Amino acid sequence: MAAFSERMGLLFLACLLLCLSATQAVDRGNFKTCDQSAFCKRQRAMKPGQSAYRALLDTLELSDSRLTLQLINDNNKVRLLLELYRLQGNMTRVKINELKPLKPRYEVPDVLITDPPTEPLSVLSQDENGVVLSLGAETRRLIVSARPFRLDIMEGPQVLLSLNSRGLLAFEHLRLRKDTLSDKISSTVGSMWDKIKNVFSSNSQTDPAGAERTEDSDTADQHVEEKAADGESDKEDEQPGEWDETFKSHTDSKPNGPSSISLDFSLPGVEHVYGIPEHADNLKLKTTDGGDPYRLYNLDVFQYELYNPMALYGAVPVLLSHNAQRTMGIFWLNAAETWVDISSNTAGKTVFGKMLDYVQGASETPQTDVRWISESGIIDVFIMLGPKPTDVFSQYASLTGTQSFPPLAALAYHQCRWNYNDQDDVRAVDQGFDDHDIPYDFIWLDIEHTDGKRYFTWDPNKFSQPRDMLQNLMDKRRKMVAIVDPHIKVDSGYKIHNEIRSKNFYIKNKDGGDYEGWCWPGSAGYPDFTNPEMRAWWASMFAYDQYEGTMENLYTWNDMNEPSVFNGPEVTMHKDAVHGNWEHRDVHNLYGFYVQMATADGLIQRSGGVERPFVLTRAFFAGSQRFGAVWTGDNAAEWDHLKISIPMCLSLGLVGISLCGADVGGFFKSPNQELLVRWYQTGAYQPFFRAHAHLDTPRREPWLFGPENTALIREVVRQRYTLLPYWYQLFYHAHRTGNPVMRPLWVEYPEDVATFAIDDEFLLGRDLLVHPVTEEGARGVTAYLPGSEVWYDVHTFQKHNGGQNLYIPVTMSSIPVFQRGGSIIPRKNRPRRSSSCMESDPYTFYVALGSQKTAEGELYIDDGHTFNYEKQRQFIHRRLSFANNVLASSNLAPDAQFSTASWIERIIFLGAHKPSAITLRMSDGSESPVEFEFDAAMSVLTLRKPGMNAGADWTVVLR
Repeated sequence: MAAFSERMGLLFLACLLLCLSATQAVDRGNFKTCDQSAFCKRQRAMKPGQSAYRALLDTLELSDSRLTLQLINDNNKVRLLLELYRLQGNMTRVKINELKPLKPRYEVPDVLITDPPTEPLSVLSQDENGVVLSLGAETRRLIVSARPFRLDIMEGPQVLLSLNSRGLLAFEHLRLRKDTLSDKISSTVGSMWDKIKNVFSSNSQTDPAGAERTEDSDTADQHVEEKAADGESDKEDEQPGEWDETFKSHTDSKPNGPSSISLDFSLPGVEHVYGIPEHADNLKLKTTDGGDPYRLYNLDVFQYELYNPMALYGAVPVLLSHNAQRTMGIFWLNAAETWVDISSNTAGKTVFGKMLDYVQGASETPQTDVRWISESGIIDVFIMLGPKPTDVFSQYASLTGTQSFPPLAALAYHQCRWNYNDQDDVRAVDQGFDDHDIPYDFIWLDIEHTDGKRYFTWDPNKFSQPRDMLQNLMDKRRKMVAIVDPHIKVDSGYKIHNEIRSKNFYIKNKDGGDYEGWCWPGSAGYPDFTNPEMRAWWASMFAYDQYEGTMENLYTWNDMNEPSVFNGPEVTMHKDAVHGNWEHRDVHNLYGFYVQMATADGLIQRSGGVERPFVLTRAFFAGSQRFGAVWTGDNAAEWDHLKISIPMCLSLGLVGISLCGADVGGFFKSPNQELLVRWYQTGAYQPFFRAHAHLDTPRREPWLFGPENTALIREVVRQRYTLLPYWYQLFYHAHRTGNPVMRPLWVEYPEDVATFAIDDEFLLGRDLLVHPVTEEGARGVTAYLPGSEVWYDVHTFQKHNGGQNLYIPVTMSSIPVFQRGGSIIPRKNRPRRSSSCMESDPYTFYVALGSQKTAEGELYIDDGHTFNYEKQRQFIHRRLSFANNVLASSNLAPDAQFSTASWIERIIFLGAHKPSAITLRMSDGSESPVEFEFDAAMSVLTLRKPGMNAGADWTVVLR
C-alpha cells in the first residue's frame, strides 16, 4: 500500500512538472487578487472619511521614553493601546494593539537586531483637543489629535507625515464566534449571579460590583459590552471569509476569526515613493487606484509577469519617500500577508483644516498617501525621518542590521544550471573555463545532485566522490555551491527526516499532526524554522562530520523557502498550519528569513566561527541582508526581464539588501546570442553575478555561442574581476553603514528632480555610473550624467560634462560605464582563473580629476574570507587623495594590523596636464623618480611601476 501511495505521489508530481514545463508564463488564476482575499476586500471597502477612533486623553501616561494612550472605537467601544517611542537617530515608533485581546496577538521577533534605544519624550502642550510632544529638535513636534484620532509629525510649519489623516485605521479585534459568544455570555452572567448570591448569603457589606474578578471574566465582559454596543457585530460575523475562506479547492479555517489591521499615512509634498520589494516593477512605485494594491506575501511564482503588483518570492515592508527637500522611510513590522495601497492627492484634500491652509495656502501641493493592510498581528511601525537618503539607510540599518560582508569570492562570477549532470560534467565545465581563458569562482549544483531530493546527501551514482570533486576545485582555488532546500522527503530511511520527526520539529497541521505537502521529493515535511531549537539543530547539520562529503569550499543555496508547497493554496503552505503557539498566517513572510539565518549559522559554526558564510536565498524579509544574498527568482530569457532586473535590484538595495542579482541569460527559455551577451554585460555590473538556466533549456556555457560571442563574454567577465577591489570596498561600506552598493541616481543627487524616476541606469557607490544596453538591436543609448562634475568613459577615457543627457553610440562590445570626476578607483588588471589567484596581484589606481583638479577614494584590503577583520582588526583601510598636484595614501585605521604582498603597478590620471617630473616619497623620507607617459589627445597621464606596497604611506608629487 505504501509503495502504491508513493507511486501515485510520483505520478502526481510528474503531472505537475509537465504542466509547469508546458506553461509559458505565470497562471495568475493560481494567485489571489485583493478581491479574492477576504481581509483585503473587507479593508479596502472602507473608504476615506472621519475615523471611528478617538484618543482618550485622560488615559495618557508618559515616562522618559514611552507614551501610552488608549484609543476607543466609537462604533463598537473596543479599546486599543497606543504606544509612542522617540528613538535615537531621528525615528519614531508607533505601536497599536488591543488593550485586552482575547489572546495575545503576534509581534515579530528576531528581525530587530536589538531593542531600539530611545530618547526622552516631553509634552509641550495639552488641551481637550490633543497633545503636542517634542521630538528633540527645537522645531520637530508630534501632534496627537483626539477626535478623530490622528498623528502628525511636523518640522517647523511643515507637516512631514500624517498618520490616520484619512481615517483608515482599522483594527479587527479578536472576538468569539457568534454561537460561542452566546454561550460565554450565559456562562458569565450565571457566574456573576452565583457570586452575587454568595455575597448576600454571607451578609457581606461589599458592593456586588466590587466582587473579585478574574482576567478571563474581565475580557469576556469587555466583549459582552462590545457586543451590546456594536449593532453591526451580527452583520460583521456574517461577512464572507471571516471565520473560514476557500480559494480554489483549499479552505482556510480561521479559528481566531477576523484579525486584520490597517493604517494610512499621508506624505505632503511627496510624489515619488520606492521600496516594498519584491515586485517585478519600476523603481518608482505606481498609484494603485483602480487596480490591486502591491502585495507582500512570499510565493513561488512560476515565470512571473512584469509591471504589476503581484507578490513574488520575498517581502520587505519598507517604503521610502523622496522629494528634493527630504527623504523618509516607513517600516511596517508585520510578517503576515500584507497589501499596500498607494494613491496621489493634494494636501488640502486630506490634511486638517486651518493649520495647513495657513502653511500651504490653497495651492495644489502634491501628496502621496500610503495604506498598509495586514491579515493579523499588531501595528508596529517605524517612521524614519531622514532627512538625507543616507540618514534613512543608517536609521533602517540600526533597526534590522546591515548587509553581511560577503567573502570576496562571492562577488566574482558564478556558473550554474539546473543541473550539472555528474562529477565528470562538473570537471568538464570547470576545464572549459580554463580552455577559454574565462575566470570564474563558483560552480553550482541544483537539486539533482542529491540522492532522490534528500538534502544533505549526494547522488551515489552521479556524485559518488564529492570530496574528490571539491578538492579538484580547491586545487584551482575555486569553490562550489550546493542547494539545500527546507522541504524534507518523508522517508523512514532518511536520517534528516527521522531526526526532525523524533524531535517534533515539523510544522503541524491544524489538527496537530505533522504538516505534509508536495514538493520536489514528493511528500515532504516542513521544519518549523521559527523554533530556535530547530534552527540550532539545522545549523549543526552543516558540520563536516554530519554533512558527509563536504569541505570548506562548499557553500549553500536555499531555494523554495517561501515555503513552496506544490499542492498548497497559491503554491504555498496553508495559513492554518501551526508553528508552536502561532498560525502560519502570522509568520508566513518570516519563513525564508529563518531558513537563511539557520543555514548561515551552520556555515559559520562548521568553521568554529572563523569563516564568513555565503548563502543565497530566494525568500526573504526585512533583516535578511544579515545572512547573505538574494536573487530575483525564476525570470525568463526575454529583453523585458533583462530590463526589469535593474529596478528590482535597486529596490532591494534601498531596503538594505545589497547582494542582489538576476539569473544571467534568464532562467526559463533560451536567449539568442545578442540577449545573452547583453545580459552578461549587465550582470557583470550588478552585485551578485550568476548565470543560471532551467533544466529544459539548451546548455549555455559562455563558449557555446561562437568565438566572437565567447570573446565578448570573456571581456566583460574580466571587467568584473578587474573591479573586484572596488566591489569589495563598497560591500565593506554597506556592511558598516547600510548604504546600498547598487543605488539609484537620486541617492547621490537628491535635489536633481531629473533623477527621481530613472531606473535604466544606476550608480555603483558614488563613483561608477552604469547604463547597460537592454534594447534589442540597439545602436545607441541615452544616459543621463548627473551633477556638475565631469564623467569619464571608463573604456575610452573621454570626458563628458555632467547635467546632460548624453547619446552614446553602441556596438555589441559596448558597455556604457562612467567614472565620476573627483574619484579614485582601485583595480587589479591582470586576468586570473579566480579571485583567489589575484590575492597578491598589484593594483592600478584610476584617478579621475574633477573640475577643481582634485580627487579622492579608498583602498580596503583584508584576507577576503574570515571574520578576522572584525574580531582581530586585521585589515588595511587607506584614504587616497589628490590635491595641489600631490597624490597621497594615508591610513584610515591606524589601530588595524594587516600586511599585503600587493603593490602599486600603475596610476592613471584622467583629465590631467603633462608634468615635468614625478617624484615618489615614502614615509621614511626616501624619494625616487617615477616614469610616466602622457597622452595629450586624451589628457591621460600614466605612471608605470611606482612600486610602493599597497599598505604603505606614500605621496606622489607631480611637478
